[in-house]
Amino acid sequence: MYRKTRRTQSGLTLIELIVFIVIVSVGLAGILLTYDTVVRSSADPMVRKQALAIAESLLLEIEQQPFTWCDPQDENVTTATSAADCATNKQSNLGGPTPATETRGSAADPFDNVADYAGYTATASDIVGTSTLAGYTVTVVVTDAGGAAPFGPIPAGAMLRIAVTVVGRGETVTLVGYRARYAPNAAG
Repeated sequence: MYRKTRRTQSGLTLIELIVFIVIVSVGLAGILLTYDTVVRSSADPMVRKQALAIAESLLLEIEQQPFTWCDPQDENVTTATSAADCATNKQSNLGGPTPATETRGSAADPFDNVADYAGYTATASDIVGTSTLAGYTVTVVVTDAGGAAPFGPIPAGAMLRIAVTVVGRGETVTLVGYRARYAPNAAG
């Protein structure tokens, strides 16, 4: 009599091995693709933080300037209750520095009033004094916000809206601040 013995399989067939390799390869490719996307985008928060730091520092600098009827160098700056009371340098226009010779960062004739920054544009290296932040530009827009919502009760010319926009390296950051003339005859 002939006896059949059953043997149990102990291993993988070639087809099973190939299917396993294909499945693991597809899964690994998906994980590596996701990892590559995350690594490439990991610098974006740093770029945004740099743009935000530039905008914050310039907005703070502007908001800390006096908001007076006259240029702080005007002899009537502390007594003027309107632009008509200024001896020579009225700050009533928002078209740029008054007097026109003032520049940001100048030792001789610097910006010294909020309205001086209206229309200011520069590169980051001019703003912060370092070339390591090259590639950013900043623009400042100063507009009259008095007499309009939400500042309806405040007269026109007594509230300024300051918008600082920093653009560079694929990021755009705009910060907005307000400066009130809380004491018309105060120099600061």
